[in-house]
Formats: sequence, C-alpha cells, structure tokens
Amino acid sequence: MDTQIAALLDNPLVQAARAHIERTDDLTLAHQAELSSIPAPTGGEGARAARLAQLLRQAGLTGVAADPVGNIRGWWGAPGAAPVVLSAHLDTVFGPDVAHAVARRGARLEGPGIADNARGLAALLALAETLAATRVVTRRPLLFVATVGEEGAGNLRGVRHLLDGGLRLRPHAFVALDGAGVQRVVHRALGSRRYRATFRGPGGHSWAAFGVANPASAVGEAVAALARLPNSQVPRTTCAVVGLGGGSGLNSIPQAAWLDLDLRSEDHSTLERLNEQARAALAAACDAENRRRAAPSPALTLEVTALGDRPSGSTPRTHPLVRAAVAANRALGWDAELVSGSTDANLPIALGIPAIALGAGGRSGDAHLPSEWYDNQDGATGIVRALLVTLAMAELAPPG
Repeated sequence: MDTQIAALLDNPLVQAARAHIERTDDLTLAHQAELSSIPAPTGGEGARAARLAQLLRQAGLTGVAADPVGNIRGWWGAPGAAPVVLSAHLDTVFGPDVAHAVARRGARLEGPGIADNARGLAALLALAETLAATRVVTRRPLLFVATVGEEGAGNLRGVRHLLDGGLRLRPHAFVALDGAGVQRVVHRALGSRRYRATFRGPGGHSWAAFGVANPASAVGEAVAALARLPNSQVPRTTCAVVGLGGGSGLNSIPQAAWLDLDLRSEDHSTLERLNEQARAALAAACDAENRRRAAPSPALTLEVTALGDRPSGSTPRTHPLVRAAVAANRALGWDAELVSGSTDANLPIALGIPAIALGAGGRSGDAHLPSEWYDNQDGATGIVRALLVTLAMAELAPPG
C-alpha cells in the first residue's frame, strides 16, 4: 500500500489536486465558518443541508438532492455499483437557542460545532471542488453524503437509511470525515446502548403519604447499583448515568423519576453482557423499593425506553482501506493512531462494509461546548490525506 500511495503522490493529476487543496485553504475555512453559523440541531438540519447542497452543486457534483430522511447526496462520476462513499454529518449537539456566531482569530475559528462537524463538511466540499477543478477521474464512482442524525439521540438515522435500503448499492468502501485531526484513523466502532429508565408510583404528600413506594428512592438505588457494576479495560467498556429527573415540588413524593444511561464497549458480546447487568440492576432497584413500601400502597413500575443503539465491530488493520490510511499518514510525515470511536462509520462496519472515520485536518478543543474551537494548523494536510485514501479505494482511471 505504501507503493500505491507513493505512486499517487507522484501522479501529476494528484499533485495538481493537492496543490489546489493547499491553494484554496482559505476558501475551505470560509465555508467551514459559514456552515457552522447555520444552526443544525439533530432533527433540524434542513437549513444547513440546503446550503451545503447548493455549494456541492456549484462545486460540480451531479444529482445533488436530499433523500427522504434529509441526507444530501451527490455523485462524482456516473452513479453505479460499488461506489466509494465519502460522508460527513450535518448535525450538532446544540439547539437553535445557542448562538452560532463564529469568531475568527487568524487561523483559529471559535464557535459551537466549528470542528464537530463543520470541519468535516468543509472537507467534504473541498474534496468535491478539488476533483472537479482538476478533472480527476476514478474507476469507481464517488458518492458524497452529508448525513442527518449522527449525534446523540439521532442514533445514526441518516446513515441507517442510506445503508438499510436507501442507497440500494453496497459501497466498496466508506470514509467518514468527522472533526479535526491528522493522525487519528477510527477503524473500530465503539458500540453503545442508551436508554431512559422511568420509575412510576402513586406519589403523594411527602409527610402524609410517606411510606408509599418512592420513584426517586428507586432511582438512587439504581444509580448506586450501576456504579458498582464491574468495569472492563480490555475491551474497554463503560456504564455511565448521564441524566436524572423527576418530582414536582419540595413537599411531594414524585409520581415519576427517571435516569438516562449510556453503555459503551468496543466488543459486541461484552456490551450485551453489560446491557443485561444494567437492566437487572434497574429491576432490582424497583423490587427493593417495592419491598420497603407500606402495605397496601401500590407498587412501583419500571419502564425502559430505548434512546439509541449503535453497533460495534472493526475494519481489520490488514484491510486495504486501513492500510491506505496508515500509508497516507506515513507519506505525509505523520504517525497514524488506530483508535475506536462512535461515528457514522459504526453502521457500515457492523454491516461488513469496509469503513473508517478520519479527522479532516487541524486541531480542535472544547468539543460539544459552546466554546468549541478549531485551529487550522495542518488543516490542508488532513484533506490531502482523505484525498489519497479515497483515490486508493476508487482507483484513478487512465488518462484520456
């Protein structure tokens, strides 16, 4: 694979494409700032999607349109079997109430979602513009996709639709552009189970009805039990209570109380075992509070509502896609960090489609905070890396 990447770097057409990426770096930053300034909460990506679609058409992609769930798709090359998919997610963790203004201080941009994932979208657009400007032709078609619903409660809705029948083509390879960075190569999908556990009871006055089963007490019992579950480092596995709520006043036993739970593991079977242990802990907390209640008051009930289910798996280190990413890093003077992550690549990995996620250059910090920032140091390098990996998978067509 090193030889293939070296041959690409020596190809005059690829050299022209690289020069174009580096020459238009300021335009890429301007697009990144513009897209970041358009609110795109999960489930409300429409305005950002419409603007990106307009830019992709201007760049020269064909067939640019929204699909039934709101993904934006466009083709480089004639649509056909076994495309190489390049994706970046549209949504952010921020609601429309958060100010999305972007401040620019030299090469540094600051604003909510500026790196995750306005950087990925800007890189996606830069690659489309570069291919069109330099007239690069590949043997396999390239499908550019900006997905909805990648973050949190979106539960990978966009890529699920794409690969669960929306595309009707099995990709040859799938590359997700997600956030900043040059070294990171995500080839292991970090699986997760997310759900809300709600305990319900009769409620009542905190003095007069004391002794009835208390949903808040059951939540406390459950949190303590979940914290005692054993942790695994190999494969790394986590169980985190990420939200609590319930109650209506200082002098009332609540009729309902709830907790939100996030379970994660790099290994599917380990995640399933943890899921069983967590659900058993919730049921035991409900039973314990019911045993304490005063007879004949009603028993608590437990309702578990699924909020997210992300599959795990991996694209092997030995697969040509991963080897291409490692070789591209090496050729550009960077070490490659093979890591796990929770991205749009999770789903194709679980379906047996070769997939990775790459940072799109630069550095970033304060992810998922309004103070998020992006520094464009080596920003163009990240896009060149994505170009090399894409061309290694799609294969350059001979001149003519």
